[in-house]
Amino acid sequence: MDKSKIFWTNMRCKVGDSLLDKLERLVTKAGIDSIDFKNKYVAIKIHFGEPGNLAFLRPNWARVVVDHVKRLGGMPFLTDCNTLYVGRRNQALNHMEAAFENGYSPFATHCHNIIADGLKGTDGVDVPVNGGIYCKTANIGRAIMDADIVLSLNHFKGHECASFGGSLKNLGMGSGSRAGKMIMHNEGKPQVDESLCIGCKICAKYCAQGAISFSANRKAHIDSDKCVGCGRCIGTCNQNAIANSSGGSFQLLNYKIAEYAKAVIDGRPSFHINVINQVSPYCDCHGENDAAIIPDIGIFAGFDPVALDKACLDAANAAPPIKTSAIGECENQYHDYFKNLHPTTDGMAQITHGEKIGLGTSLYELVFVD
Repeated sequence: MDKSKIFWTNMRCKVGDSLLDKLERLVTKAGIDSIDFKNKYVAIKIHFGEPGNLAFLRPNWARVVVDHVKRLGGMPFLTDCNTLYVGRRNQALNHMEAAFENGYSPFATHCHNIIADGLKGTDGVDVPVNGGIYCKTANIGRAIMDADIVLSLNHFKGHECASFGGSLKNLGMGSGSRAGKMIMHNEGKPQVDESLCIGCKICAKYCAQGAISFSANRKAHIDSDKCVGCGRCIGTCNQNAIANSSGGSFQLLNYKIAEYAKAVIDGRPSFHINVINQVSPYCDCHGENDAAIIPDIGIFAGFDPVALDKACLDAANAAPPIKTSAIGECENQYHDYFKNLHPTTDGMAQITHGEKIGLGTSLYELVFVD
């Protein structure tokens, strides 16, 4: 298989030349203009960030992409789907307010926000997964499927269930309706280590399914019949008392993420951008962000989301770790920072499975854009 070209630029800026200028040059050099945007609806899949988290991509990045698409005659909108867990983005009204709070207003980005799976997360459409092994169909937010073209603008960071989040995670998990997210998550069921649990009940606060109860001795218990495996409790437990019961379950989640991503972009033009900055250990779905684990690296773009994520994963793991971050506290020492942080996960499963089902290739050629 031929290598996919991935274009990238670093975070260095000369006086009078901003990162936004560099993003504009990058997407142009990477070939976004070869897409026919004329009078086409363009879904720009993004993560608006959970309020309280400050590591999400600022709306300034999105405005560059929006304005570029408009100059090419397209009709762009920013979009995401509702979440499974309890938070500020679990239904469309809260989701829109959260987006505005984080600066994603039409005045800042020059386009509208559309919550793709509707008011309650129920507006999904079943889409065939061409070559799917674990999912024959994927339930995707309707507005995303109504678009003629899909672009993804992604913050590259860690993730407690998927190991890392890049273009595949944003496209696959992020485009799933609530029903789709449950299908992807339902094989992964966490369990509690009672010797570590202190009964603080923070995990129960964030469980949207009411699956966590407490015994007389104040130890948490997870009802696997109610649990949908979203992994929110894992990330919110400060005692590390909750973990996935089987690493294989998270591996299956990553397979499904790749299959959902394929369903989203199959049969229509797509283009993808990853920004590697403020690389927090956890997803931007958290209402907080820990210190970055590595220095800011740069912006990467291309047409192949598999090659894009592999290039970014390699670049992140080649960077020096920040010793005062969570990575400095890890006892396990893999050659993968994200596996150090989340030992039961394997983010490479997204990439290898995406390659297996024809979503893209893990082989890439890096092209630097100054």
